[in-house]
Amino acid sequence: MRILPRARREAMYALYAFCRELDDIADGDSSAGRDIKKSLTLLNHWSSRIDHLYDGNAQDALERVLLAAIRTYGLNKVDFQEIIEGMRMDLEGPIVFPDEQILDLYCDRVASAVGRISVRIFGARSKNADQVAYYLGRALQQVNILRDLNSDISLGRCYLPKQLVGRFQISTNIHSLLESDDIGSICKILAERAKDNFKSAEYYMGLCPTEAMKPARLMAASYKATLKSLEKQGWKNFKTPLKKSLAWKIIFFTKALIGK
Repeated sequence: MRILPRARREAMYALYAFCRELDDIADGDSSAGRDIKKSLTLLNHWSSRIDHLYDGNAQDALERVLLAAIRTYGLNKVDFQEIIEGMRMDLEGPIVFPDEQILDLYCDRVASAVGRISVRIFGARSKNADQVAYYLGRALQQVNILRDLNSDISLGRCYLPKQLVGRFQISTNIHSLLESDDIGSICKILAERAKDNFKSAEYYMGLCPTEAMKPARLMAASYKATLKSLEKQGWKNFKTPLKKSLAWKIIFFTKALIGK
């Protein structure tokens, strides 16, 4: 059964395509490869494209669907630009043991901003819906950090917050990080933070229209299951066959909504 009507489905497909392009740029999978300067140029180009969209100008099929969604669902320009800035943080970093405030900003940009756009497309446009995006985005990103520790390290990144790592006698060399006896304790603390954010998100979901929150509940259930699996592993095996990134979040939403 298709939960969303056609116009909303098309808006989600366009959002997915937008996020996928940005994700590829940040991970070195775009035409720029791992050339940081060229990748930043591509991000700047996307920033200009968003500016043009909000001036009412669409140049291709993707932009036309995005423009229609912006007008129909009241999508905020700042959220699109924040997603771009989140990808810029990865490129200009790399992010390694960030300060808590920097990590929270990163989570807001790459996850909660996506959520703020999504909830409007789904039909929830309120302060409570934005709170769902705020807390759920952070919960999902915290699970991502835990699940993708190994693959992120291979890219020279580590999103474990500096203040948390500093509580333990642990190497600041990210390539030996996972061999530390204290890595499990660090992961447990971050897992509890994710659980708290899931609880807060679920509270605000209850204050929003039920139909509009179905996709958010699906996403929360999927990521809570992932977190449970990680806990069962005992924080010992961080190698995963698939890095479920920003783009993956959007495609999960889309597939869930169209029943495929």
